[in-house]
Amino acid sequence: MTATMHITVAGKQVETGDALRTHVEQGLSLIAGKYFDHAMEARVTFSKVRSFFSCDINFHAGRNLIMRGEGQAADAHRAFEQAAEHVGKRLRRYRRRVNEHARSKATDRVPREMAQEYILRDEAEDHEEEIRTADHAAVVAEPTTEIMHLTVGEAAMRLDLGNLPVMLFRNSASSALNVVYRRPDGNVGWLDPGST
Repeated sequence: MTATMHITVAGKQVETGDALRTHVEQGLSLIAGKYFDHAMEARVTFSKVRSFFSCDINFHAGRNLIMRGEGQAADAHRAFEQAAEHVGKRLRRYRRRVNEHARSKATDRVPREMAQEYILRDEAEDHEEEIRTADHAAVVAEPTTEIMHLTVGEAAMRLDLGNLPVMLFRNSASSALNVVYRRPDGNVGWLDPGST
């Protein structure tokens, strides 16, 4: 890797000593080095679930691309290895699809399109930072987010890779705003208002 990766290791009622942190840093740096040549971030959280250790990796692999991996095992090192294996598989799949897409069409650069995202909290919760809105939940954060120009397949891939519940995108075939989302049955749903 040509740049240093920023890795945060935390434990929820689990001791994360130097040996475990070193194991995590080496493992993630090795995985990232295969696919990326720029700095990234990762947050690794360990917790105890009954008699097993659980590891959750949130891997920020680029602009608007977050991948998640989970693992569970009898020890923290093995739980991390399982979660890292999931992230590695997703990175391989993502890289393969990006390469296939780049080979299949040389598209013009589309200007960035930004949108305001609102994070709401139930009105019953009381916090000083909240901005109250009439008869609605309180707005607690207003980050901006990019609306990406993607095919439906690319949007579904990003939804899967990021383990996201929903994703708004501009359909590169129709230029209409579309949504892909994770259905309760585990399948991916697609909303296309332009197809009616």
